Order: sequence, then structure tokens, then C-alpha cells
Amino acid sequence: MTTLELLQAAQAAKPAVNAADTETKNRALSAMADALEAAEGDILAANQLDLDAAKGTISTVMLDRLALSSGRIRDMAKGIRDVVELPDPVGQVLTEVRRPNGLIIRRTAVPMGVIAIIYESRPNVTSDAAALALKSGNVCVLRGGKEAHRSAAAIVDAMRAGLRAVGLPEAAVSLVEDTSRASSNELMTAVGLVDLLIPRGGKGLISACVANAKVPCIQTGTGICHVYVDAAADLDMALNIIENAKTSRPSVCNAEEVCVVHSAVAEQFLPLLKKRLVDDRPEDPVELRLDERAAAIIPGVPAGENDFDTEFLDYILAVKVVDSVEEAIAHISAHSTGHSDAIITDDDQAAARFTAGVDSAAVYVNASTRFTDGGEFGLGCEMGISTQKLHARGPLGLGELCTYKYIIQGDGQIR
Repeated sequence: MTTLELLQAAQAAKPAVNAADTETKNRALSAMADALEAAEGDILAANQLDLDAAKGTISTVMLDRLALSSGRIRDMAKGIRDVVELPDPVGQVLTEVRRPNGLIIRRTAVPMGVIAIIYESRPNVTSDAAALALKSGNVCVLRGGKEAHRSAAAIVDAMRAGLRAVGLPEAAVSLVEDTSRASSNELMTAVGLVDLLIPRGGKGLISACVANAKVPCIQTGTGICHVYVDAAADLDMALNIIENAKTSRPSVCNAEEVCVVHSAVAEQFLPLLKKRLVDDRPEDPVELRLDERAAAIIPGVPAGENDFDTEFLDYILAVKVVDSVEEAIAHISAHSTGHSDAIITDDDQAAARFTAGVDSAAVYVNASTRFTDGGEFGLGCEMGISTQKLHARGPLGLGELCTYKYIIQGDGQIR
């Protein structure tokens, strides 16, 4: 099908999906999870073709984002089943006002309609997006990257089998066949066919959607995430958090890209940081890109002009030394993408200044930025991380995929 035909089919499916009750949606989701596990062999075979085609063209950490395994497929199915257990947001009364004239005004959650998602080389996004869209009463149109297209197609085929099993239209979940820029542009400009566009990927993709979209668009964020080690930090805690935030999965948007260190602890802490991230990791050492003050304490690569404004998505960490929590906040304000930033400190006042001063979707005290995730926040899974402030901010769960309308109950009132 052409992209236009696919969008028209999605619009045709919208009434049935919008009107589906909670029991029907949950039965469909359970069937989709079962179908994913049943199709494991086909999905892994398709994924291997994607991996073979991508080798030599993308980095090792990006290959890890692309790779599926039996365990990852089970996790995808579990993510869908987790969504089954969540409350249905559709029809929830968000506020209720009783006016002096007797009118009852209820602000009520309703589905967005057709949600288009443009994403890159993470096959698990396919199932996460479909599950969240369906539970919130929405139709989803998926446009994955070319590197993961075979994997995404196999996943969608399996999930559509689950939809058929409960009598919901297959077009509730669909995948754009064209992976060229033309299809992305079609989705961005599909006024009247797309009710919400969510880009999920790198800076170039998100910037293109924000600049060119004529349909409503949520800006999900690149993650230039900071961890600030305060003068009052527990240094062992700081090392553990930074190792996790940087190395547990460097290719994801909630991975740490910048470490900011207070000068009062820099001479003690930075050698420990180098030992933990470089010397103790011979197979995957982290390249430290140091400002002048950090470079005077430990060896590393001098930080370049753009290193504090780069989402590396790799084993690379920019390091800066500051003299106060206020200077740390100022640096983060100048360079953060508003995704996730953390302070490590035992000083409650420093923590309060940091959480008040850092204007990001998620601000942490003594915890890894890697927790910015729908599953970790109790949302089942997520559609992405919004770094904007209108409508939705942070992990996009079921509630954020709904809009609302006012339903007004009267008994003959006139104005």
C-alpha cells in the first residue's frame, strides 16, 4: 500500500478502535503479546537480515540497539502485557464542575485518533507504540528506519494476527512500507489524516519534524544528559551512578553524556572516575573529553568546541569542572536538551537548588538518568520522552496519548 492508502485505511479503522471497550482492547493486547512470542523464529530471522545489512554501516552500539534476541522478544511481549494491567484512560473524568445554573461540566479523556510515529533503528519501539496506542483507543501508523524495516514488518505481522483474533481491524496497527524521506514528509503534512505525530530518534529527525510538520507534533528529545557531582557527594555512589548512566546502554537517549564535577572534589574524584570508566574497562573504555581544568588533573582527550552539545550515543563522556552548584546549573541550562539531569549530593539545600534550577523533563537526586523510561516510571512502556512543555512532558504513557473534550450535562438551561 502507498502511504496515502495506509493513512486512509487508518482513518477508516479509527471509529472501531476509538469505541472499543477496555475488555476488547485488553483481549487484543494479550493476543498480540502471544502472537509476538509465537512468531519469535520469523522475527529473529528478519532481524538477522537487518543486522547483516547494517554491519559495517553503523556503530557497534547502534547494532546493539537494532539486535533482537529471544529475551528481548519476551520483554516486548511482557511490555504489552504490562499495558493490559494499566487503567484505561479513555472516558476518565479529569475534572467536574457544577455551575450555579445547574450545568455539570466534565472534562473527559478521549483518544487522539490516528497517531503516526517516525522512529529509527529500535525494533522494540514497534510493539511499545502499538500497545500504548491501542490501549488509549488510538490507531497507530508506524514509520521505522530502513535499518530495522524487516524486523518491524515481522513484528507488525505478528501483532496484526492478534488483532484479527479479537475482531479489531488490522489497520489499527500498520507499518509504512516506504522508508525514504518522502514517506516521512507525507506523514508530517498529512493534515486531516494524522491527528498526532511523534518523532522518536536523533536530532536530525526531530528537528526535521518540528520544522516541517503541518500536523500536531510532540517534540521528543535528544538526550544530552548531565550528572553533576557536588562538593557534598558520596563519591562511591557517584561512581556507581555514572558508570550505570554512561555504560549500561550508551546508545539510548537517557544515557549520560556530560559529567560536571565540583572543584572541591575534582582532584579526588576524577582519578577514581578515570579508573572506573577507562582503566577497569579494557574492552569498552570510555573516552573522556576534558575541559582545561579536568585535563590538568587526569589524562584524556581535550574537549572540542561541540563536545558539550553532542549526544554521543557511544562510550564517550564530556567532563567539566565547576566551582558551585549555581555554575553547574548554568552550564546545564546552556547545554542540556531538557531530557534528564542528575545531582549527586548529601546536601539537601544543594539538591533543592538543583531541582528548582534545572528545567528538564526529569531531574534526579542521587539516582541514574537511565530511569527515565516509561516502564521504570510505572507506565508499562512509553511512546518516547517529550522534552517540550505543552500537553506532555517526560515519558509518554497512556494518559499523554489522550486529549480531552468537555461534556456538558444540562436540564434545559439557556443563556
